[in-house]
Amino acid sequence: MTRSALITGITGQDGSYLAELLLSKDYQVHGVVRRSSRERMERLEKILPQITLHEGDLTDSGSILRILQKSDPVEVYNLAAQSFVPSSWTQPLLTGDVTGLGVTRMLEVLRQHNPNIRFFQASSSEIFGQATDESQSEQTAIRPRSPYGVAKAYGHFITINYRESYDLFAVSGILFNHESPRRGGEFVSRKISRAAALIKLGRQEKVFLGNLNAERDWGHASDYVKAMWLMLDQKTPKDYVVATGKKSTVRDFAKIAFDCVDLDWEKYVEIDSALYRPAEVDALCGNASLIREELGWQPTITLEALIREMVESDLKDLRG
Repeated sequence: MTRSALITGITGQDGSYLAELLLSKDYQVHGVVRRSSRERMERLEKILPQITLHEGDLTDSGSILRILQKSDPVEVYNLAAQSFVPSSWTQPLLTGDVTGLGVTRMLEVLRQHNPNIRFFQASSSEIFGQATDESQSEQTAIRPRSPYGVAKAYGHFITINYRESYDLFAVSGILFNHESPRRGGEFVSRKISRAAALIKLGRQEKVFLGNLNAERDWGHASDYVKAMWLMLDQKTPKDYVVATGKKSTVRDFAKIAFDCVDLDWEKYVEIDSALYRPAEVDALCGNASLIREELGWQPTITLEALIREMVESDLKDLRG
């Protein structure tokens, strides 16, 4: 019998990669799209005939219930969120409602409708914020430094709470930064890769960035969605950090991107202090030893290969 899975945030970077993965494993794939969404379906263009989309969102419990009744999933992957950290400072209430309380609405509807459905919550390394550990594991203290991080911490803890209180198969994947050519243009990784391509083609002169010293653990989204599936395919629900274990600065990212087009990044990158966060998160680096040991997951794409793929994709898109 074909399994059915429901993905919130299916139009996003992670949602599109996850949908492709589940289709390859013979799932019936359903996705939630917001009624007011202006997001283009381009990430799903190749697989649209193979998936079923439903209108609804995480601020509306009624729509969640209706979609669950229609899709009848054995697994739910909650990837929907207001996920751009800088926007969480200008839209803190929306961020809290969707990224935080939205998780509770989904869990509560699952509990009442069908508590046997397995649930994955996309948690974030931003819950660690100003971490004092050299690398962050499942045991690291949670100290968020942005409204987004706070909302994600709420979603993380409420998932644990429902698992422990109602015996749901509910897990959080603590996902460190993961990128791809499908990354939204507002994120610094895509901003850099796009700028390198535009400048190479003579269509842009400079790119303005914030904190070049910020260190992050960057992986490829296609690797990270495999971890999501593995976490719901195990016998016992457990939370895992998903990361490469290697950190690089924004400066490193820019240098690699501009090297891909044979340009000296220092000639084209300028600092804009307005792009600094009100509360900076200086360094995040994940310790994913637990998921490697217990589920056999590991990243397969290096940072250099990831950045080259992004820059080449942007060049192709701009030339096309």
